[in-house]
Amino acid sequence: MVKLLVIFALCLLPALSIAATLTDSPFRLKGRVYCDTCRAGFETSVTKYLAGAKVKVECRDRDSLNLRYTLEAVTDASGTYEMTVNSDHGDQKCECTLVSSPDPECKEPNIGRNRATVILTRNNGMNQNARYANAMGFLKTTPLAGCTELIKSYFAEDI
Repeated sequence: MVKLLVIFALCLLPALSIAATLTDSPFRLKGRVYCDTCRAGFETSVTKYLAGAKVKVECRDRDSLNLRYTLEAVTDASGTYEMTVNSDHGDQKCECTLVSSPDPECKEPNIGRNRATVILTRNNGMNQNARYANAMGFLKTTPLAGCTELIKSYFAEDI
């Protein structure tokens, strides 16, 4: 019986230690911001990723929609942003949203691609600290030359 208890303790203690470490660790939230150079409504082969774009994450109470948490970040040279979120946001509704674009020719938020829902809680079975937001985009004022042909090529059927 004692051997059984020792084996059980040896198996259980490392698992509890790992779980405690994950619970105390911050979330690493990551995403990308792009310029839709064809005004296609999605990323294409001529999409430009924006350095210096500002984004924010906001978490709101699900019932009252009162703001409970906010944090901003700026994209790097590859259009990627990363935020460290130090707390679990349980039952709150959290979204990343576009704040501003550094490109005056690409500053109109693409409605439908201007926000991304993110899950910033461990109360859902996700045991990793990394969280990823869908890419968010701005629309270029004037589409690049050749965009019509590019978009058509995405919808061409190969028979």
